[in-house]
Amino acid sequence: MTRPLFRPAALAALVSAALLAPLGAGAQGLKPSAASGLTRLPAAVTTLPSAKDGAPRQADFIVAVVNSDPITNNEVQRRIERTLSQLRNEGATPPSHEVLVQQVLEHLIQEKIQIQTGHEMGLKVDDFAVDQAEQSVARQNGVSVATMHQRLAEDGISASAFREELRNQLLMLRVRERDVESRVRVSDLDVDQYLREQKQAPATQALELNIGNILIGVPENATPAQLAERQAIAQEVLAKIKAGGNWQELAQQYSQAPDAAQGGVMGMRPADRYPQLFTDALAGTAVGGVVGPVRSPAGLHILKLINKEQAGLMSMAEENHARHILLRAQPGRSERQAAQELMELRERIVRHQATFEQLAREYSQDGSAAEGGDLGWALPGRYVPEFEQVLDSLQPGQISEPVATRFGVHLIELIARREVKLTQRQQRDMVRDVVREKKLDEAWRNWMQEARARAYVEYREPPQ
Repeated sequence: MTRPLFRPAALAALVSAALLAPLGAGAQGLKPSAASGLTRLPAAVTTLPSAKDGAPRQADFIVAVVNSDPITNNEVQRRIERTLSQLRNEGATPPSHEVLVQQVLEHLIQEKIQIQTGHEMGLKVDDFAVDQAEQSVARQNGVSVATMHQRLAEDGISASAFREELRNQLLMLRVRERDVESRVRVSDLDVDQYLREQKQAPATQALELNIGNILIGVPENATPAQLAERQAIAQEVLAKIKAGGNWQELAQQYSQAPDAAQGGVMGMRPADRYPQLFTDALAGTAVGGVVGPVRSPAGLHILKLINKEQAGLMSMAEENHARHILLRAQPGRSERQAAQELMELRERIVRHQATFEQLAREYSQDGSAAEGGDLGWALPGRYVPEFEQVLDSLQPGQISEPVATRFGVHLIELIARREVKLTQRQQRDMVRDVVREKKLDEAWRNWMQEARARAYVEYREPPQ
């Protein structure tokens, strides 16, 4: 069976699904003070709209005006289609059409407000950052950027339109970074309260799961023959898994879920953040167990319980020892120019014309420059997400290509990696990170409510 093209995914989820990564204190530009943080670029934008989503409509009209920016009926309908497809792929039951229209329209209004706020704040998203986001989407779909553009064009979506949507989403993330994080503080009392709540919570609420999902899509209104064909494929995949087949390879080959390119791994999260269908199907299953096929509106799911933990204190974790060179975007130097300079430095290191430490001391604009860019040993969650994502992909001794974060553009080298037993203080620091995420989400909701109340919103014709 060949891999599907692009499964539709709700780009609208980019901000609403964003996780706020906690940061500690330390090297300038990487480990800000407790008052700082960074909005994680989520995995929601891993797949692209389908042809149906991009199809032009015969007529359009304005359904709402946000300050001076209109929202059209076509915008609402495209977002509804993406959202429905995303919910089906996740095995979730969508709300009624009336409720969905209201939710989508409100979400688009909030997006307009955030984008307008970003422009008023003078925030800009450099082309290099858009390039990186675009490359990430292509990589997670398992294709080149050129192939992605070609398939988007076939679906009626121009590359420029897609890049502009990515730019807007990144701008919204930067608004969140700039305007929300200063509101958040995490005290020792907050950590103590969280630990008490975890001890008192029912076991099901304190449970965290990592689930693997291989989706064999079933068309809406499928004929008995089509359903039988899909069931046969699902059984074939299930048999290969039980015979010892590699889960990730089979997911990449067969799955039509948005996370297929990541090997069908949905990631560690609280059990209540998974579809009820998935948790019910895996109830009583041991770690490593596989169940299915399970039917949802999207099709047939084969599910694997990859990991299961009680939320709370971790006893072991993996540490990274890294160093970096940071160049900041500034007048006369864009992010793209900074990246080009870092690529030249990388070439000098690879050709043994200079060491990483020497170039870090000479060029890096981070507080770690005096130590040759050495950041020491760090636990998960200590760096901004874009930095940490690249770091996790490296093997010891490898040097990354330039990566942009809110602080500038970095060249990263992973020196070593090790598994360690956490001290009591380290355990509390990791709990502090979790509490910070929760408080950041609350602060963001409050910020959005205030911004929404200040905005002028005029409703025109209802979406059709």
